[in-house]
Amino acid sequence: MDIAKLALENGRVFTGAAFGARGEIDGEVVFNTSMTGYQEILTDPSYHGQIVAMTYPLIGNYGVNSVDVESGRPWVRGFLVRELSRSVSNYRSEGSLEEYLTSHGILGIEGIDTRALVKLTRERGALKGVISTIDLDDERLVKKAIDSPGLVGRDLTREVMPDRISTWDEGLHEHPSEGARGTGPLPHVVALDFGMKWNIPRHLVDQGCRVTVVPGSSSADVIMELKPDAIFLSNGPSDPEPLVDATRVVAKLIRVASESSGIPIFGICLGHQILGQAFGAKTFKLKFGHRGANHPVRDERTGRVEITTQNHGFAVDPASLPADVVPTHVNLNDHTLEGLRHRRLPVWSVQYHPEASAGPHDSQYLFQEFRKAMRS
Repeated sequence: MDIAKLALENGRVFTGAAFGARGEIDGEVVFNTSMTGYQEILTDPSYHGQIVAMTYPLIGNYGVNSVDVESGRPWVRGFLVRELSRSVSNYRSEGSLEEYLTSHGILGIEGIDTRALVKLTRERGALKGVISTIDLDDERLVKKAIDSPGLVGRDLTREVMPDRISTWDEGLHEHPSEGARGTGPLPHVVALDFGMKWNIPRHLVDQGCRVTVVPGSSSADVIMELKPDAIFLSNGPSDPEPLVDATRVVAKLIRVASESSGIPIFGICLGHQILGQAFGAKTFKLKFGHRGANHPVRDERTGRVEITTQNHGFAVDPASLPADVVPTHVNLNDHTLEGLRHRRLPVWSVQYHPEASAGPHDSQYLFQEFRKAMRS
């Protein structure tokens, strides 16, 4: 079995066994606390540019399949596990995790002390790192990690968003949710794709919506020419601050769509951050981010606590929100902002992932609220 090394910018080096592809890559090292859902994590475009460590010690035991994906390919830069299961046992499995990573050119390391890595990350914050099966010299690898670009200040959305407009008609179920489909024409949702997980448009279709997906780089004019009944802002990778063009487009959509005709706008994750910036708020980088399927969030409107799926390394600063925008959800672990809403306009967003996949279903009511806000 080939040796592989993970070198961090602070000088720490972890040695393990390579699985998946061979080579050398760099990325921001982060951790995910989910017990299951590794295939959905691998294919979530929001992980582009990142090396993901799983905190659950045994990964790969139920294999992979062609259904449990959130995009057309894996986007993680590298994958770190304590123990890789080479024994695959699940009736839905179509292959092993190792075969899957190899076929897609993704580097993995098993056998490293993931607990020590996560503890280091929690103390020092997310660190730039390099995985290599080629160069095993510790000093050179640390230097490469230091010199790697990281995520701050980079726009990675253009590397994951689609390049053309398309329609989406796949739902979660064969038929839309009961009561979601009215007697008239289906409401038309235009979804801005910055790296959207596929389970989001599935939920929209399941709510009885007609969905058109447009690149996140689309102009406000192109979006409005599609005559939307509602506008959705998706998740995606990247530091939100350099997304100046997207922020300007969303600010225009707020003015043109919401104030003139009451078209609702709903954002998730990066879409939440872009919406916050469009309102004039500031965003900042979290120390080590929130990634997993077990994060408690309180709905400030009802006091209800939801267990949520999360994947973000940046957040909106609630102190910078204008007076006409109110916080709606708060993370109970660190009290960061998890949701906002305009006082008058039908415009709101959440930082977490109500579509889950994988994860709990506590927050699916948000898609129902979005559907009820549509006039059709």
